[in-house]
Amino acid sequence: MIQSIYELNKTKYGVTIVADKIIKAVIVTGPTATGKTALGCKLAMFFDGEIISADSRQVYKGLDIGTGKDLAEYSLQGGTIPYHLIDIVDPNSEYNLRHFNHDAYEQIALTSSRNKLPIVVGGTPLYIDSLISDYDFPLAAPDYELRKMIGSQSVEEMGEYIKRNFPEVYEQIDNKHSRPRLVRILENFLGHGGKDFSKEQGVFNIKYKWLILGAFFDRKEVHSRIERRLDERIDHGMIEEVANLNKSGVSWDRLDSFGLEYRYVSMYLQGRIKFDEMRNTLLARIRRFARSQDIWFRKIENKGHKIYWIPKADFYEAKEIVTAFLSNKDMPEPKIRLKDIYYGKKTQ
Repeated sequence: MIQSIYELNKTKYGVTIVADKIIKAVIVTGPTATGKTALGCKLAMFFDGEIISADSRQVYKGLDIGTGKDLAEYSLQGGTIPYHLIDIVDPNSEYNLRHFNHDAYEQIALTSSRNKLPIVVGGTPLYIDSLISDYDFPLAAPDYELRKMIGSQSVEEMGEYIKRNFPEVYEQIDNKHSRPRLVRILENFLGHGGKDFSKEQGVFNIKYKWLILGAFFDRKEVHSRIERRLDERIDHGMIEEVANLNKSGVSWDRLDSFGLEYRYVSMYLQGRIKFDEMRNTLLARIRRFARSQDIWFRKIENKGHKIYWIPKADFYEAKEIVTAFLSNKDMPEPKIRLKDIYYGKKTQ
């Protein structure tokens, strides 16, 4: 019988994950400044889970205050909640949706293999949607380091590796003796970074069942929380953080690419805008960003995905829903649906 699995690096993980296993995972999301991390950590503590971050900026080392990593929230009741996909990339390196999608699936499966509940926490809707909507990514860009590494491998050896680790893919190859074709397949599935393809970690063809929780506050309250949090971040060293990143070799252009906090603080540090203009413009843009997140979540609902919005990110209400999900009970309809809430003409 064909087994659709990757063989995990046993020296690192000590486990092998078999395909066709159904993995249950909880997602905690919502607009910025709504307490997603705190809620996710409480659920992880109660249900013996681990956090997989779904934040497009928290993957970068050194982007701490501006991204709201709030690592202190991972310490509860004398213990520390394990977390993944935070502080894994140098700020001068690129990390995109494809990288996240691969890494998140892998960490979710590894977490489940340890009999822990995977809890995805983050407010980057595109990252969330890539998981629950099963995005299909095109072949990866050429990986020249990987090509050097496998240069001595014969066509037969590469074909045998693909057949053993990706049998469903192997069966669809029209010319199994085409070296360029086999190399492109290995690049696509093994990623970048010159990894030894005989020790690649990952999971192939696993089924996932998702429970999506959303931290819900009225828009007026979200705006108030955003302002309070922004002032706290400024008071606690956000400007100094950006200055230190630049001194350590992160260019102003690169900081600008991180958006919002890093863009406007950089402009202030370069003398292009005054402090009050920085603070007030940043406040307005973060509020606008929260509205764009709202639109994204409405689109996700319109795709047919149920989001259980939890008023004020209440742990006890969230706990009851997660308990029902893990117990295979019939799930009720969400009490709140964003697509039924209208704040004015500009809201879609």
